[in-house]
Amino acid sequence: MTSGGETGTKRWPRAERRAWVFIVLVSVVVVAVNASSDFLEMQRAGHDFDWWEPLVWELTSAIVIVGAAPLIGMAVRRWTPTRDNLLRPGVIHLGLTIPFALLHVAGIYVLRNAIYWLTQSHYGYFDDGMALVLFYEWRKDVLTYATIAATYWIFQYLAERQQAAAQAPGDERIEIRDGATAVFLAAGEVLYVEAAANYVEFHTAARTHLVRGTLASWEAKLARRGFVRAHRSRLVNRARIASIKPTPSGDVEITLSDGRTIAGSRRYRDALGGATAAP
Repeated sequence: MTSGGETGTKRWPRAERRAWVFIVLVSVVVVAVNASSDFLEMQRAGHDFDWWEPLVWELTSAIVIVGAAPLIGMAVRRWTPTRDNLLRPGVIHLGLTIPFALLHVAGIYVLRNAIYWLTQSHYGYFDDGMALVLFYEWRKDVLTYATIAATYWIFQYLAERQQAAAQAPGDERIEIRDGATAVFLAAGEVLYVEAAANYVEFHTAARTHLVRGTLASWEAKLARRGFVRAHRSRLVNRARIASIKPTPSGDVEITLSDGRTIAGSRRYRDALGGATAAP
């Protein structure tokens, strides 16, 4: 996802801002529904409680979650799950549910105790033991984290698709953001495109352009321009392939029109099979 312009600022891209607003609106509805349900169920069960307590419980939880949501958005941007790379981001995000749950627990503990102290009441959050409470909250927060992460991923995906669709019809150039500058490359200039952490590198004969985004999103944009997947982290311009040589391991060595060579995976040999040498 590029920074600046249609996607927002470098620090908080527009897609993430929109996702956060959506999360806030959903949280308002969830607080209203859960607080009213808690109130009715506790009243029906004959529990002794003040009318405002269910609202405080739900509201404080929502405040902490909404406040932490942008951190999840940053994590999704940093470790974006893709079709070809699900395991590593998945494990990282699962691990991040632990600090998220700890932040949630600490936040609601402080907020609720402050409110109960002001009302001269007692809030026994850890009366049943800290370990039990932490496990109980983590179990719920895994689902909360997954829902928020999915929301950010969807908004990011839609923004990237919208950006690709907005390119002027008939203009076959590739528009990328190199820093604060919009750079327009003819498809034939680009030799190959390679993933580099949170960025994608566009390699031409003259130089390399670095742009924020995912290889999967650029693959969707470049497929109609003759770019095919050669490796899980690399796309190649079929028109710039000079030769393809099998290696003993079953993979391939791709020689480009400028003489440089790149590695191709056996997994994508069929896509490369119809490639022809550059004129």
